[in-house]
Amino acid sequence: MTQAAGPQPRRGANGTTAALAHLLRRPLAWVALLSVALNVLLLAPTLYMLQVFDRVIPAASGSTLAALLVGASMALLLGLALDVLRARLLGVSGRLAGAVLAPAVTRRLVVQVARPGGQADGQTLRDVAAVQTLFGTGGVAALFDTPWVLIYVGLIAAIDARMGVAAAVFALLMLALAGLSHGLLRRGAQDVQSRAGAATQHLQGAMRVAESLVAMGMVDAMLARWRGLSDAALQPQRALERRAALLAALARLLRQLVQVGMLAVGAWLVISGSGSAGLMIGATVLLGRALAPLEQVVSGWRTLSEGAASWQRLGQLLDGEAAPAAALSLPRPAGRLSAVGLSLRAPTGARMILDEVSLELAAGECLAIVGPSGAGKSSLLRVLAGIWAPDGGQVQLDGASLTQWPEGELGRWLGYLAQDIQLFDGSVADNIARLQVPEAASVIQAARRAGAHEAVLALPEGYDTRVGNGAVSPGQRQRIGLARALYGDPCLVLLDEPNANLDGSGEVSLGEALQALRGQVTVVVVTHRKNLLRLADKILVLEGGRVQHFGARDTVLQALIVPPPAADAGSARVTSLRRPATSPAPGARPR
Repeated sequence: MTQAAGPQPRRGANGTTAALAHLLRRPLAWVALLSVALNVLLLAPTLYMLQVFDRVIPAASGSTLAALLVGASMALLLGLALDVLRARLLGVSGRLAGAVLAPAVTRRLVVQVARPGGQADGQTLRDVAAVQTLFGTGGVAALFDTPWVLIYVGLIAAIDARMGVAAAVFALLMLALAGLSHGLLRRGAQDVQSRAGAATQHLQGAMRVAESLVAMGMVDAMLARWRGLSDAALQPQRALERRAALLAALARLLRQLVQVGMLAVGAWLVISGSGSAGLMIGATVLLGRALAPLEQVVSGWRTLSEGAASWQRLGQLLDGEAAPAAALSLPRPAGRLSAVGLSLRAPTGARMILDEVSLELAAGECLAIVGPSGAGKSSLLRVLAGIWAPDGGQVQLDGASLTQWPEGELGRWLGYLAQDIQLFDGSVADNIARLQVPEAASVIQAARRAGAHEAVLALPEGYDTRVGNGAVSPGQRQRIGLARALYGDPCLVLLDEPNANLDGSGEVSLGEALQALRGQVTVVVVTHRKNLLRLADKILVLEGGRVQHFGARDTVLQALIVPPPAADAGSARVTSLRRPATSPAPGARPR
């Protein structure tokens, strides 16, 4: 199976977000160190001011002033470099958060949707995006600068700081830069949103086929494709982040250069005897620096609070998930299937969907599951596929419990056809190949086994025809879904009403496909049609979540006082099954 790339932190007892916090500790520690160095360098304007008034003005030394001006400017330029580097590190932290959280959350959502009563939660994915983009905002950097406010305020206490023309000029310049930033970043943001929409659309399509993803081990393949679409959106996003970081750094540099320039003008005026700027200019410089992080925190408070709330919600979702136990890879199973004492409660817990269901199949046998609507047939099939975990009992494949198989590996040997078949947005070949790189020979072989090859060739572009979103008929979708279930080398195939949308020729092809599988692949099929019963080696009659009959086909049919179905029985429904003496469980769950 294709494995999703990216950092995969080992989850400990505290969960995924705790592991992510551990991964972020080093880059954020470097951000803290850079913040210390940056704030020390940004004291240069104040030191520059003090030297000007203590040495330059009394000595009337223009050369000393020039040297101080060059030194202060170099310090500010070095501060600019550190500021850009800090922003880059914060951007790396955001991408690291996305690389860890996105696959974990997506996997969690897919499994959650496939469970009884599961629903997709779009807010969770928005939370991942909020956490990832949080690090790219100025609010986080301002948080690292906030402790320095007390130091600056302590220095200002010794100065008579009066705000004047300098504050007005500063505000106007910053407002102009804000307008420029909005214009430069708006177009890039639209491009990022457009590309991210494609990844979101793909993911929404994945949620519609969550059962097949989990049953056939397609989660990793889906994640790999989704990651490719997400990476396509990351390139413009990174450029946008760099542009935003540069503009933010220029804003800080502009504020400092304005104050340095004003101080130089004031000092020159003092030297020329035209007046005295005094300590007012120095106080202005220091006060502007002191207020800058507070202004950023206040302006970005909404983003910071939303990011913190998103982190908390993700922690509640992921940290309660137990880390999967390490498991050794097992050889290809022969297909021997057994279930012992399976029980399954409804999501509300008020009733039993399955109640002490047991069965056993030898490798290569075919089992037909029949029963009235709401008997629990589809639920039993989901438990046998490992989509739903039973509340009691266990399912074994070749003597190994389904939980003993490594995560995602079981699906390689299993084919599953849900009653509600959904296809991904992609080609017919992509869908048959389970979102892996299509191998032409294997794809065509699966289509031939499913009796779908001629039907696929009749499509406008054959196997390259784009499907999904209703692009093909229900019957064509059913045939493609069956080919997907037979793709590769499955030893166990589970089919839920595989002929529900098939016409006469489609049913003939289905019967031929099942006949070809007999003795080679273990098949479990839920059906209401007599023509499929003739292909079964065993029949299980389910009613009210309980097994009423289970055994050889002819034996069960004789027990139900129904003669064995003839080969020409067609698609007549199994309507003559005698109701057994055992009463059905109350409140049987509709499929």
